Amino acid sequence: MFGLTDLISLVISAFLILPAVILLRELGYLIASTVFGAENPRVTLGSGGRLFKVGMFDVRKYYHLYSWFSYDKLKYHGNFAYIALYLSPILMNVIVGLIINALLANGYLQEQATFWNRFIFYTFYYVLFDSVPMRTINGMPNNGMIIFDLIRHGKRVDHNKQPFLPSTTGVEEEYQEEMEELNAELEKEQEEKEKVREEKEKEREEKEKEREKRKT
Repeated sequence: MFGLTDLISLVISAFLILPAVILLRELGYLIASTVFGAENPRVTLGSGGRLFKVGMFDVRKYYHLYSWFSYDKLKYHGNFAYIALYLSPILMNVIVGLIINALLANGYLQEQATFWNRFIFYTFYYVLFDSVPMRTINGMPNNGMIIFDLIRHGKRVDHNKQPFLPSTTGVEEEYQEEMEELNAELEKEQEEKEKVREEKEKEREEKEKEREKRKT
C-alpha cells in the first residue's frame, strides 16, 4: 500500500536525487568538452523561465524536470573526441555509482543507506538508458547509438539531421524567443483584463448616473 513514507520518498527522489543524478550526467559532458576545447559550454538545469545564470550554469524555474548540456563547437573534431564526449556522462554516473556502492559495502553512509541506495538506482538507470543503443524522441539516437555508429561507421551518423547536442547560442536564442512570446501573451492577457475592468467601470458609472437622475 502506498503510504506517507512512500510519498516522502517519492518527493525526495523527484526533487533531490533525480536532479542531482542528472546534474552529474551533464557534468560528465562538461568535463569532456573542456578537455577537447568546447567553445561557449553551458549546463542548463531545468526548463521554463530562467531563475538565474551564473557563468556556464543556467538554472531554470522547473529545475527538476529536464537538463541538458550545450556548446557551440569543439576545437578538436576527431572521432575519439566525439566518442569521449558522448561516453563521458555514462562514465560519470558509473564512477559515482560505484564509489557510493563501495562506501556502503564497507560500512560507510549506513545512516542514510536508503537514500544512497535510491541514488545508486537512479544513477544506473541513466547509465542503462544512455548506454544501450536506441533511438528516442523523433528518431534521435541516444549516446549509446551515437557511440555505436561512430565505432561502426567511423563517422558521425546524424539520423535526425540535427546536432546531437544543441549549440549554446541556439539554445539562448530559442529561450529568448520563448520568453518574448510568453511576455507578449501576458501583455495581451493584461490588456484584455484592463479592457474588461474599464468596461465594468464604465457600466458602473452609467448606472450611478441613472440613479442620480432618478433622485432628481
